[in-house]
Parts: sequence; structure tokens; C-alpha cells
Amino acid sequence: RSCSFTGFSTVQSRKLVKSLGRSSVRSRMSLKSPKAYNSLQKGAVIWDPKPLQVKKIFEALKKGLNEYLEAHQAELDYLSGRHKDTKRNSRLAFYYDLDKQIRSVERYIRKLEFHISKVEELYEAYCIQCRLRDGAVNMKHAFSLSPSTKASRESLVELYKNFQECTEDMCFIEGALEVHLGEFHLKMKGLVGFARLCPGDQYEVFVRLGRQKWRLKGKIETDDSQTWDEEEKIFIPNLHEKFEIKVTELRGLATILVGVVTCDSINFFTTKPQAIIVDITELGTIKLQLEVLW
Repeated sequence: RSCSFTGFSTVQSRKLVKSLGRSSVRSRMSLKSPKAYNSLQKGAVIWDPKPLQVKKIFEALKKGLNEYLEAHQAELDYLSGRHKDTKRNSRLAFYYDLDKQIRSVERYIRKLEFHISKVEELYEAYCIQCRLRDGAVNMKHAFSLSPSTKASRESLVELYKNFQECTEDMCFIEGALEVHLGEFHLKMKGLVGFARLCPGDQYEVFVRLGRQKWRLKGKIETDDSQTWDEEEKIFIPNLHEKFEIKVTELRGLATILVGVVTCDSINFFTTKPQAIIVDITELGTIKLQLEVLW
């Protein structure tokens, strides 16, 4: 049988529908124009939030920020211990220099704590909008199964409006969260291929993350060392895009595709440099080695 709102009158149902709209994130947060964010620029806007991906990035980001916080707290504890000993046993100039270091670490810790709180605030607002959006979808489905009346049609229009607003707010928050992801510093470590790499061979490596691109060329020398025209590149993390790596071999005017792979950036949000070895060919006969520092 058709679905109806058991225990709710038509007036109560319409009030519940309207209450969804009153919780819009814009009434509680000041969000910048989407032009401020890479993923929301004109021509790139796709109103399709991805809550599961955002959750993964948020958890990885928060874990990485807490690692930095713990490391600097340990440094502060060490400096504070030295500060007490120095006050009794050392020169005044050295004491003040140590005091300056302590104040610098304390300021950085406060910045990290604010950064973490801002990320948590954004994600909490994102989850609220996600639940409101899901609620609008469920209510829309329920209304569509009920007998059509003027009141139900008006409610459906209101629900669609609320759904659009929640979707837009989620995309704005995704853009705001993206600003807090930091930077990835990629360092080229070279190709690994054993017998596949011969002196004189030339290769081109193309790395892309969304709209960001890095193209570099390298050559295998006679002593099996490698020279590359670029060694480092900074990428801005993206919520939805993965690293795409393409390697081609240059033979005169011809180019031969060696392989194309994608690499997720979830594991890069950590305090320690990450050594990444990617199989370029299906059999792993040629690998690309990168170092990523967040």
C-alpha cells in the first residue's frame, strides 16, 4: 500500500519539511565564494558531494595533524626540561635563546590546535548537511508514494529546494576543507627496471593531480645513474582526485607508452616522508620511485 506519514498531519509534515531549510550551513558559517577553491572553479563545478571520500580524507588529515601536534609537544617538553636546567647552570644569553625556541614551538602548537579545531568544525557542519540531505531524499520518496494533493506538491517543491541547498552547502564545505589539506612535496627518486633500463634510454614522466601537472624528462647514463631535468614539485591535495602517473619512453621522434597508473593520496598525510614505489608495467618490470613529504 502507499506510504504515508503515520502520526503526522499535513500541516505538521509541511512544518517538518520547512525545518530542513532553516538548518542551512550559511546561517551558521561564513563561507567564501566557490571561486576561492580549486575544485569549485567555473567550469569544474560538479554538484555531486562524495561523503565517503570526504570522511576518508578527514580521518587521514586529522591523524596526520595529531602526529604533528604530538611531535611538537614532545619537543616542547624536551626544551622545557632543558630550560629549567639552563636557568640554574648556564649563561644568560643561552637561556634567553632557549626561551625564544620554547615560545616559537608554543606558537606553532597553538596554530596546530586551531587548525585541527577548524577542520573538525568544517567536517561537523558537513555531516549535518549530509544528514539533512539524506532526510530530504527520504521525505521526498515518502511524499511521492502518498496520494497527490496540493499540500504534498508544495512540500515536494520545498523538499527539492532544501535538497539543492544542502547539496550546494556540502560542496562549499568540501572546498573550504580542501584549503586546510596543506601541500605534498614530491621528489623524483628515479626509475627502477634492472635489465629493462639501458644506458642511453630516455624517459618522460607525467604526473597529474586534477588540474596540476608535472612533466619531467630523464636519461639513463653509462654508469647506470639517472639524470632528470626536474627533481621536485609541490602539489596541492585534492579531495576527489587521485595522482595519475604516465611513463613514456622517448626513441628519437617516436614515443612508446610504458604504462599509466593511479595512486591514492590517503596515506600521504603523515609527518614522515613516504617512499612510494609504483609498478608502471603490469608485470612490475619497470617501477617509479617517488618520495612524498606532507
